[in-house]
Amino acid sequence: MSEAPPDKPEPGAGERPAKGASPPRGAETGPEFERPIRDLEGQLAELQELAGGTQLDISSEVAALRARLEAAIETTYSELSPWDRVIVARHPERPVAGDYVNAILDDFIELHGDRSYGDDRAILTGLARIDDERFMLIGHRKGRTTKERLACNFGCAHPEGYRKALHKMRLAEKLGLPIVTLINTPGAYPGIGAEERGQALAIAENILAMFGLRVPILVIVIGEGGSGGALGIGIGDRVLMMEYAYYSVISPEGCAAILWKDGERTPDAAASLRLTSADLERLELVDGVIPEPRGGAHRDREGAMQTVRATILSELAGLRRLETDELLRLRREKFRHAGAIDGRFPTCP
Repeated sequence: MSEAPPDKPEPGAGERPAKGASPPRGAETGPEFERPIRDLEGQLAELQELAGGTQLDISSEVAALRARLEAAIETTYSELSPWDRVIVARHPERPVAGDYVNAILDDFIELHGDRSYGDDRAILTGLARIDDERFMLIGHRKGRTTKERLACNFGCAHPEGYRKALHKMRLAEKLGLPIVTLINTPGAYPGIGAEERGQALAIAENILAMFGLRVPILVIVIGEGGSGGALGIGIGDRVLMMEYAYYSVISPEGCAAILWKDGERTPDAAASLRLTSADLERLELVDGVIPEPRGGAHRDREGAMQTVRATILSELAGLRRLETDELLRLRREKFRHAGAIDGRFPTCP
């Protein structure tokens, strides 16, 4: 796989969609387990169109079909396997960072570049405002169209992306602004060029630096949370996950390839990794789960994003009440004991 220069994106690529715009819908959009739901949605749309063009009262038929649809969504999403949840986290219509910027921010000024090599479009950084709350926003940018995704490297950041993020986080510290990060990446870019420019070092430096930043840090996994690519902007006072996001040390595909050398075992790998929001909350590796609309964020994009907006405001308000030294102490303590199993290992002093 060739590596495109991150500082020379294709003209016009990577731009955020217009406010309120929705991605194209199609009969084949979405995972296979949603096919019965999509069929019912198509039937409901046809029946509603018919109702608008006839004088016959078919409201009872519309209501009955809508009830069947709601029941199908409820049943399907109550029985999702871990691998199914990974598929939902990757849904092509799921809100990405650019959608959140357009939908929930009252003001946003994008900041570019790492002042050393280039501007990695896989990392979005900028000064943001919601109501009277001002903060530095940092997130993985996947893009929406194929052209945008290629320019953003499908959300897989290069070392200059992580250095850009760190530079903006240090700027936020100087300005006394809290930091909000939106994680959505399958992992950091593993290309030769990225490794030559210090991919592992850049991620390690970010992790170390984030423990010492003297401002509140809120981390939200909005889709995929893959390996060190996620951790590079994932150290915070509060780490939250969307209900159908996943957070893992490795992708299920990579795990299956390493353990069994068999791609057919990917669902087994997903189950073994304990990567769902419920698993991670139970293991106390995340601090909380942000509920999504019934059927996932892709079914009610606006509702899901407004929930995240309210969460950002409430979490930052709570973190602002803590003294800086207490904030740092609790942050370090949280990660020091993350994933500890009672009775297994001696407690470190």
